[in-house]
Amino acid sequence: MTHFTIASFNVKNLIGADQEYYRYQSYTPEEYAWKEAWLADQILTMDADIVGFQEIFDEPTLRAVIDEADAMGNAANDANIPDASKRYHRKAIFRKLAYTPYFGAGGKGALAVAPNVADGQPGQRRPGVAILSRFGFAEPPEVLQDLPEPLDIPFSRLRGTTEGEDGAGFFRINRLSRPILKARIPVGGKIITVFNCHLKSKLGEHITPRGASQAPAEDLTNYDPTARALGSLRAALRRMAEAWVLRREIIEELGDGNPVMVLGDFNDSEHSVSSEIISGEVPFKNYAWMLRHDAKHRSDRYSDDENAKIQEDIDRVRLHSAERLFVRKSARDMVYTSAFGGVFESIDQIYMSRHFHPDNPAKIGEMEYFSVLNDHLTDGSHPEAPYNKLASDHGQIMAHMVMGDGED
Repeated sequence: MTHFTIASFNVKNLIGADQEYYRYQSYTPEEYAWKEAWLADQILTMDADIVGFQEIFDEPTLRAVIDEADAMGNAANDANIPDASKRYHRKAIFRKLAYTPYFGAGGKGALAVAPNVADGQPGQRRPGVAILSRFGFAEPPEVLQDLPEPLDIPFSRLRGTTEGEDGAGFFRINRLSRPILKARIPVGGKIITVFNCHLKSKLGEHITPRGASQAPAEDLTNYDPTARALGSLRAALRRMAEAWVLRREIIEELGDGNPVMVLGDFNDSEHSVSSEIISGEVPFKNYAWMLRHDAKHRSDRYSDDENAKIQEDIDRVRLHSAERLFVRKSARDMVYTSAFGGVFESIDQIYMSRHFHPDNPAKIGEMEYFSVLNDHLTDGSHPEAPYNKLASDHGQIMAHMVMGDGED
């Protein structure tokens, strides 16, 4: 059996000291030292085999954090793990305590970083994503952000309108707000396709008029509720469009028969439209009860054979939430990775194809446990929250997986 762990970690604006990432925002050397140590300690605590990072501004800074985690882990091994001269050194507890470094002596890991193609000058920086793997990569990871062709999402005309009317319109997307990183990772004799994403946030997308220095809706001293609402609408449309682009990539991998795991900052809850676009439809209980799409009379319903085919067609491309699988088998009824304005919710997700679903007779593995590190979170509306910029404003999530070794 092969046991491995896979985690998602939004590090919150990882960049070196004295570098302005957003306007007037930077870390002093002391603040950066504290942040680097905190992040390294979280990585050490997780000790995950695969980690998807979000909000990475440059690769050297991330590597410095990982190197510090390795140094801390090696020091912990020296202190906690008995050497071969101790007759009890083979006890299972010490295997659990041991930390495996990603790099350096004993480390065989690999790091892939996808910078943001919209990254700009100081004060106008844009973050990317990264994947860290103790197993390396089966092939060079792929990055998707600028679309090969613009994606036009047409809206259908409403009932009662005349054929040929132009009022329905469409939404166009040329570029994702942040890159999607796809890596094929060898685990236990299999190749797993891992996607790491960071979808558009709920922060309103407001339009700056030509020649103006800022969007009128950003001026809170002249609060415009309808313009603010329109900014939220734009953000939601973009997030859902990005979710569909990711879904298209997932379907291609599943169509090739590849096990898939998707993780990252979805910036929305599990039951949001954007998350459901990524995971796919939940099949109806029995399509033989449902009126056919081409029904000619009220009793014209799908057959039992058609029901079975529809169920399989939907289920084979559906993804399953690690958090939901965990809640199903545990006594815990709430997991959260974000806190703001009194709302505690999970906006960081790990999804997996049915290759890992416990009810699938043909599964290659399954999740044994699910961890969330969220004790550091403070409600963003609290007065002390601005001082928490050095830690992350996200909880870290990790799925503990087990796979059978060998080929199918």
